[in-house]
Amino acid sequence: MSLRIAVFGQAPFGRDVTARIADAGHEIVAVHVPPSKGRPDPLAELAEERAWPLFRYKAYRRKGTGEPITERVDEYLATGADLNLMPFTTAILPPVIVDAPRLGSLCFHPSLLPAYRGGNALAWQIIMGETESGVSVFQVDAGVDTGPLVVQKGGVPIAPTDNTVSLYYDKLYPLGVEAMVEAVEAVAAGTAKPTPQTEEGASFQGLVDDDVARIDWSKPGVEIDRLVRGCDPAPGARATLGGDEVRLFGARFEAGDPGAEAGSVLGLDSDGERLRIAVAGGVIGVQKLRVGDGPKQKAAECGLGDGAKLA
Repeated sequence: MSLRIAVFGQAPFGRDVTARIADAGHEIVAVHVPPSKGRPDPLAELAEERAWPLFRYKAYRRKGTGEPITERVDEYLATGADLNLMPFTTAILPPVIVDAPRLGSLCFHPSLLPAYRGGNALAWQIIMGETESGVSVFQVDAGVDTGPLVVQKGGVPIAPTDNTVSLYYDKLYPLGVEAMVEAVEAVAAGTAKPTPQTEEGASFQGLVDDDVARIDWSKPGVEIDRLVRGCDPAPGARATLGGDEVRLFGARFEAGDPGAEAGSVLGLDSDGERLRIAVAGGVIGVQKLRVGDGPKQKAAECGLGDGAKLA
């Protein structure tokens, strides 16, 4: 059965999911994408190419009160969607939009729910040392990533070298596209069997901000390595050198005796590609650094030599 679908999303993932859904014969009655911040958004470009109704709003609730913005809600309701699809959305939608379609709303999440609910699931899985990940598609309810599961796919290994980019784009992205397509087809066919999430193993983590990203050099090196990779590319795990802030990217951990106090800069590796920094139980090599407000630089260009001490 062909469905009338309203999409709330953005980015390449939103584009690829929506294209697959449309190519399967469903009608895209509205595409909601946040306003541009510089470069064109891939989902918005696709909507324009295919002449789908495109809406560019930052919010659907009034700032301060949280009340729905009536004119935007009415505009949405006029499209008569059977299903809302949220392949990559940062907008907080009011219940009047979430609950309006007769088939509800489906949302993608890059973890095996109920674990790692929240907006930075990718980063937290790496920071917390998980070795396996997956994707979930769930029916949206009043909670944060708490709705019944429609499709879930796991068994994705998290490598000890993964950062959020490699985990998402190389592993979870293609799996997520397939999961969303599968969920829509199950809903359309009437075969979907939403399963309530258990609270066993449930967790919610906040955003990975600068407080989270601050390196504590007294911690084991494996934990510091995970923090750097989990904060890569944003916001960047941070330390200080003198009065400057230093952010680290592209970490690799090597176990062993560093022969120096944690945070000590040991110079470049034999290939001249990574700056070696002593940590408890080993050495981390970082490919790039950002010092102060300067640009991100290759390790060999950053000017940090032997004897420098990060705090």
